[in-house]
Amino acid sequence: MKNKKNIKDIIIQFVKFGMVGAVNTVLSYIITNGCYYIIHLHEQISNIIAFVITVFISFILNGKFVFKEQSEKRSFWKSLLKVYVSYSITGLFLNSILLYLEEQLLGIPHYIATLMNLIVTIPINFILNKFWAYNDKKE
Repeated sequence: MKNKKNIKDIIIQFVKFGMVGAVNTVLSYIITNGCYYIIHLHEQISNIIAFVITVFISFILNGKFVFKEQSEKRSFWKSLLKVYVSYSITGLFLNSILLYLEEQLLGIPHYIATLMNLIVTIPINFILNKFWAYNDKKE
């Protein structure tokens, strides 16, 4: 019975994690395009600004609503660094590799490849956050 409750709790956390991700996706879109079209920054600078801001927002929201029990036991700065690392691994590194393979080698259109990547990157990012970034006890 306890295993069923643990699995249910993890599924609920995963859904909440996805909801935070959806909010951050919208914010990232707004920030990136606002920086690019309104402030006239370079597109990569706009992306970096959106990444830094939305990962921080994700860290705060996931800490309060998704991993709140784990968040009480963690070192704030160490966990924040780990969250940036996990999002960098999945959002920048892994996503770039997958996009290259899908688009250049397999000929999959970008708009489909980016959606396909979510199936891989979201669960990996959830696992990194749940079991690594938010699971660090204060020393």
